[in-house]
Amino acid sequence: MALIQMGGGILDARGSIGGQVFSRNRFGNYIRARTTPVNPASSRQNAVRTAIQSLSQRWANVLTAAQRAAWEVYASAISRQNKLGAAIKLTGFNMYVRSNTPRVQAGATVIDAGPTTLTLPPADTVFAGTVDETNQEISVAFDTDLDWVDQDNGHMLVYMSEPKSAGVSFIGGPWRYAGKITGDSTTPPTSPQTFSVPFPVAQGQVVAVRARISEEDGRLTDLFRSQSTVAA
Repeated sequence: MALIQMGGGILDARGSIGGQVFSRNRFGNYIRARTTPVNPASSRQNAVRTAIQSLSQRWANVLTAAQRAAWEVYASAISRQNKLGAAIKLTGFNMYVRSNTPRVQAGATVIDAGPTTLTLPPADTVFAGTVDETNQEISVAFDTDLDWVDQDNGHMLVYMSEPKSAGVSFIGGPWRYAGKITGDSTTPPTSPQTFSVPFPVAQGQVVAVRARISEEDGRLTDLFRSQSTVAA
């Protein structure tokens, strides 16, 4: 299904209608033929699908009416953007799944109680991920003054892109989960932290590292990222 913006004709469209796909890149709007993507049913894809399915069942069968109502209130306070850039509101169910799917993927505790702070947490403006060939590791620098660092159930979830050839200016994925940094109210984590790379890398390749923060009340930031060249 496509989203269409009207006004003296069609001003913008995103998505598919029939055999055509409408989208936009840095050169402007374009239309291409619709193709059926390959579904390799990889273990990573299946893990995400299983997480969404389990959260859907949990919403229906485990959460209390009060908990579902709290997620509805939280969702109604948060504005998101659709593919056309228009402001939209998610349902409480969608916000619950959005907030908890990364936690399930990372092996963190699912948060059933709806957040009472009606804003998204701030992104980490200090965040930087660098990758080196020798150790095949990602080094993640982060702001140790953010709230999640002192929360026992707060996490920074880190993902790395498939490496690209030197000269590539923008990387859009594919992405793989690399690991999480967990907050601690007694001994907070220090910056930087390191992870093994989920894709093998070589010197001179270009890699993007992105992350999001999940606070102890279940609130999840938007993605933030950094991009760098693989060092020796």
